[in-house]
Amino acid sequence: MRAGSRESALAMRQTEMFVAAMRASGYTGDIDVVGIKSLGDIDLTSPLDKMSATGAFVRELDAAIRNGSIDVSVNSLKDIPIDMEEGLTIGAIMRRDPVEDIIMPRPLGELLAGARIGTSSIRRVSLIKEARPDVECVPLRGNIHTRMEKLDRGEYDAIVLAKAGMHRMGIDRDMFPLDPLRFVPAPAQGAVAIECRSDDAEILSALSKIDDKVTRECVTIERSIMRALGAGCSSPVGIYARKLVGGFSVNAVSYAFTEEPVRLSRVIPHAYGENDIAEIADILRGKE
Repeated sequence: MRAGSRESALAMRQTEMFVAAMRASGYTGDIDVVGIKSLGDIDLTSPLDKMSATGAFVRELDAAIRNGSIDVSVNSLKDIPIDMEEGLTIGAIMRRDPVEDIIMPRPLGELLAGARIGTSSIRRVSLIKEARPDVECVPLRGNIHTRMEKLDRGEYDAIVLAKAGMHRMGIDRDMFPLDPLRFVPAPAQGAVAIECRSDDAEILSALSKIDDKVTRECVTIERSIMRALGAGCSSPVGIYARKLVGGFSVNAVSYAFTEEPVRLSRVIPHAYGENDIAEIADILRGKE
C-alpha cells in the first residue's frame, strides 16, 4: 500500500498515526509513505478562502490517487472538499482528536485592546471579532512551528490554532482552549480521513478496520449541513456534532449569509433525515 501525505511535519505525523492504526488492526502488508507537496503548502501568500474551490491541501494528493501513484491519502478531513471528485471516496475516518481551537499565549479575554491575533481562517476571524471587536486579526500561514516562531518573535500578540494539531505533535506550551460550543470548530475539525479510489475493494476492506463509527456519524452530519448550505472548507461557518444517548447534539454558527451571526443549538434524532439537515441549513442562512 502506498500512502500519500503532505510533507509538513503535522501531515507526516498523521500518516504515522494511520500506519500505526493499520498495524494495530492486523494489516501486515507493506505501507510505503509518499510525500507530496500541496498547493496550500507551496502558496503561503494567497488567502485560504480564495483557494478553497481547488481543495488547496488535497488537490495534488487526489490527482496521485487517480493516476495510480498512490493507493490512499491521509488528510485532515476539514481540508477535504465537501463534494469530492468522482471516483474517490473516504475509506476510513480515524477516531477524532480534540475538536476545539486554542489561543496562545494567553486567554482571549486577557488580551489588551488593539492586540494583533494571527489567523488566516475567516471562521476564526469572525468568531474573534464577535467576542473581541477591539482586537486586530492579522493573516498567519505556515506550519505549527513556523506560526509559534512568529509569535515568539513578537510579530503577533496571540495566535489561534487547532488543539488537535498541538496534541498530535506533542507540543507542551501555555495554551487556552476556546469553548467549542461558543467558538464553534470547523466542520470535521480534529478528524483524520483516508481517501482512496471508490472501486478499490481490497483497500476499502483494509481501511474499514480503522473506521471509527461515531466519528464518521458526527462528521457526516457536519459535512451534510455544509453541503446543504453550499458552503466550502474555508467558509465562515462552524458546526460541531456530538452523539448523545437521545440523539445528536448540533451546535453551529454562521457569518456567511446574514449581517449578524446566526447561532443554533439543537438535538436531532439518531435516525435523522434530510429534512432535519435542510432545516438547520435554512436557520443558518437566516431563513427562519
